[in-house]
Amino acid sequence: MIRRAMVLAAGRGTRLAPLTDSTPKPLVRVAGRPFLEHILEFLRASGIREVVLNLHHLGRRIEEHLGDGARFGLRVRYSWENPILDTGGGIKRAEPLLAGEPFVVLNGDSLLELRLVEVVERHRERGAIATMVVRPDPEAERYGLVELDADDRVRRIAGRPPAAPGPLRPFMFPGLHVFEPAIFEWMDAGAGRRATPATVPFLIRALEQGRGTLHDWPGGPGKTAFLDSEGGV
Repeated sequence: MIRRAMVLAAGRGTRLAPLTDSTPKPLVRVAGRPFLEHILEFLRASGIREVVLNLHHLGRRIEEHLGDGARFGLRVRYSWENPILDTGGGIKRAEPLLAGEPFVVLNGDSLLELRLVEVVERHRERGAIATMVVRPDPEAERYGLVELDADDRVRRIAGRPPAAPGPLRPFMFPGLHVFEPAIFEWMDAGAGRRATPATVPFLIRALEQGRGTLHDWPGGPGKTAFLDSEGGV
């Protein structure tokens, strides 16, 4: 089982303002507890033992709340960003804390009803470098479409590449990846925040360059898409 995870917790949470002007989005209370505690509980129950959080907006509040993670049965470490980076840049910056073994990446505002163990098993069975969970959603376009072809292969993310073969079916990415360490080769450490909601620029780049095909596995609440190792990454 994978032991490490990264939780993306640097964002301002502007859609929840003014609440997030004084409280970091991951610490907003849901069902009587900070949302981030639900995420950590999910990760620990799934076999995760080490968690890295990237921090920017009100990051000290998050660090003070979690500490070293011992009271959650985890080892928690932090990767600070100034300025804030995009998804790939944020993960790349945390490479010294993550490199050397596979890891999970989860959005700090996502809690999914799935068995992470099963997602990891499929990731390994496919020999994937990158796995992303996707699901159908009637408003998927609001979040950045992940489009699959008739053979359930991911062909386009957020409209890129524009010449992807069709017809394509729309899905949304709710915020969970599994990565092999080789994914760091595709990430730009200096990338700033970009306007590509719920998408990952380095995966888009892999599709555009024809250096890999994302495949999906129909299971759980949605699907799981894979970036093949033979894609040359």
